Amino acid sequence: MEQQLNIWLSGISNLGFPVIITLYLLMRFEKKIDLLTEVINKLIEVSKKK
Repeated sequence: MEQQLNIWLSGISNLGFPVIITLYLLMRFEKKIDLLTEVINKLIEVSKKK
């Protein structure tokens, strides 16, 4: 049982940092994608008026 716990803890410690960085980057990209979507929608509205 203790050996399995050590394996799990080792896996979490090895993968923890990359997971945190990935989540951080995904949240940043999400904000940028939302902004791009908003700008594209405004461009579509402007192009329809012409």
